[in-house]
Amino acid sequence: MNQSPIETALNRAMIRWSLTKSTPIADSQSSAIFRVEQNGRNFAVLKILKPIAAEEERRGAALMNWYGGEGAATVFDIHGDTIFMEWLDGGTLGDAVRAGHDDESTIALATLVAGLHRPRAGAPEHLLELRPRFQALFDTDVRQWPHTARDLYARACGIALKLFDKPFASIPLHGDLHHDNIMSSDRGWLAIDPKGLLGDASYEVANVFRNPYGASNLVTDPRRIQALADAFAARLGFNRKRVLGWAAAHSALSACWDLAAGNPITVDLAVLPLLLSAYDQA
Repeated sequence: MNQSPIETALNRAMIRWSLTKSTPIADSQSSAIFRVEQNGRNFAVLKILKPIAAEEERRGAALMNWYGGEGAATVFDIHGDTIFMEWLDGGTLGDAVRAGHDDESTIALATLVAGLHRPRAGAPEHLLELRPRFQALFDTDVRQWPHTARDLYARACGIALKLFDKPFASIPLHGDLHHDNIMSSDRGWLAIDPKGLLGDASYEVANVFRNPYGASNLVTDPRRIQALADAFAARLGFNRKRVLGWAAAHSALSACWDLAAGNPITVDLAVLPLLLSAYDQA
């Protein structure tokens, strides 16, 4: 019987790394993920990339490898489009927020960002510059937005252009840091699933303002937006207005991605006006 490319890659990985058992965990458009065992003792993860997202996933894997396990799951090895990495079975930081621990989660997130951004030698090549990442925002036809929200789109575009026009130091970025991409472990909170970007450090926390999923009442609380901006300025030394600007620009970018995919943009329509207002007041 002919094997699928995923089955072939899995079988080869099991042999290459002397693995004894595999259990499917997830199968998305971008990858197939398996929990694997070594002689019934040690658990690990095999992430087998699919062609549609292989380039982006390879960037993320290279960045995870560069982190060396500090603030992120450890990558043990990479072979072609198969990533062999640390198994994390704890809950996510999103679970902690949804359980009522948002303030503590913000502190944990800021501590994690500080670890990810620690200067390291030999940054990965071929990380994606932040400006091209935002091309979907600038290319979107405003008529795709609801009529009553087109001014929000225009304002967010203007802020993004202003941020890119002002020089800033570029560093490697996780690029998709939010509460449900941070998992607990016996080594503390660890990030997973980076995008592998290169840009302004303060963009790293932009996606936090519209997360976690399922906490819309919290996300749309103006006091929480102010508290997040205060925490990231105090704990990470980020410019407060720049943080809020990136948060607004990223919210609009996320809405553009969802509109292109035919998904609702309810959360971003609710949070974007609040982010723009906070930016104006900063």
